[in-house]
Amino acid sequence: MILMKKIEEYVRSIPNFPEEGIIFRDVTSVLQDKEGLHLAIDLMQETLKDVAFDIILGPESRGFIFGVPIAYNLNKPFIPVRKKGKLPCETVEMEYELEYGTAIVEIHKDSIQPGQKVVIIDDLIATGGTIEAITKLVKQLGGEVVKIVFLMELEGLKGRDRLKEFDVSSVIKYEGK
Repeated sequence: MILMKKIEEYVRSIPNFPEEGIIFRDVTSVLQDKEGLHLAIDLMQETLKDVAFDIILGPESRGFIFGVPIAYNLNKPFIPVRKKGKLPCETVEMEYELEYGTAIVEIHKDSIQPGQKVVIIDDLIATGGTIEAITKLVKQLGGEVVKIVFLMELEGLKGRDRLKEFDVSSVIKYEGK
């Protein structure tokens, strides 16, 4: 019998990166371990077992990494959300605040039909700004966000506060930043 480690044991924690006092939670250590990757996908997918939805959506790039295999496993389409200028067809965009400055995310205008139920998947929630912008894009296209799933959550940054109106799940929760 193969005993898998707990998912938290696959995450490499790097102290004082990118600056003093921060503990960086490195998702690449999960991805480069076949058992860690398998467990991460399974645990994230498990949060969707009682959720009725039509589409999985994920932001580049790590939302793609986790969203695509879950979409494949559940026989759902996957919709990419990209940085401005990366999608070839007609798009809608949303600007959002970063720590220093702003960023813009885009989605194809025809990717979500009115009334479709959407699940958003990403690797990490920190401040919640990117995902908040994505929820606005979904709403603008007439979709309904029915669940948001993260592998990791940095609770100290209170990103969940920006997503209060949504059903949010995180597989791993870290108290700090």
